[in-house]
Amino acid sequence: MKLVSWNVAGLRACLNKGFDMFFREVDADIVCLQEVKALQEEISFEPVGYYTYLNPADKKGYSGTMIFSRIKPINVTYGMGIDIHDHEGRMITLEYESFFLVNVYVPNAQKDLQRLSYRMTWEDDFRNYVKNLEKTKPVVICGDFNVAHTEIDIKNAKQNRGNAGFTDEERDKFTNLLDSGFIDTYRYFNPDQKDAYTWWSYLFHAREHNAGWRIDYFLVSKCLLQKVKDTTIYSDVLGSDHCPIGLTLGD
Repeated sequence: MKLVSWNVAGLRACLNKGFDMFFREVDADIVCLQEVKALQEEISFEPVGYYTYLNPADKKGYSGTMIFSRIKPINVTYGMGIDIHDHEGRMITLEYESFFLVNVYVPNAQKDLQRLSYRMTWEDDFRNYVKNLEKTKPVVICGDFNVAHTEIDIKNAKQNRGNAGFTDEERDKFTNLLDSGFIDTYRYFNPDQKDAYTWWSYLFHAREHNAGWRIDYFLVSKCLLQKVKDTTIYSDVLGSDHCPIGLTLGD
């Protein structure tokens, strides 16, 4: 089973930059999107053979998550069931026969860290949510986590320490999530790989110089690790300030 995750930074804009071509070429069974920024009636893309699930934010043109799946899920859940978190369209959970899939767009702490306190609450509630799912069956989590976990995951670690996405608090929460029983699949199979990023600022030709951050992840319950056959960063795919990432699961 082939899964792809991508923060498209606005699906309508990304559709004008080759999204449909990538979608066809990657030929994934499940494609998870973040920062869709659109309502269903505003999206012209309707791939044949896929079930479509969209969780838009209450605020128009903001946030939003979406999943295209060839496999019809047993159940679909939007949000995490906590009112303070469920108005920005940041989560979709699909239940399949052998695992749960959680597509997430984690809140950004913002430049002045004005949402850092809220982000900490989100992190604890999210961890509790996925651990509760795990009581039933294993969990795959993908999306934009808005944090570079360690110094190897960011180009200029010293200069960025304390900035949104690389605060000690955000990094510690990600560590807590991993310590609770999840595996960062890319880093597990590429423990020493440097310069592997998924997001680049539009400023200062950052992508051209590969001055990026790895903030998009596929995490899996430890018991699923033996089923992970491949993990990919599609760093050459344009269309957003993020690039897509992939995970292949076998039997």
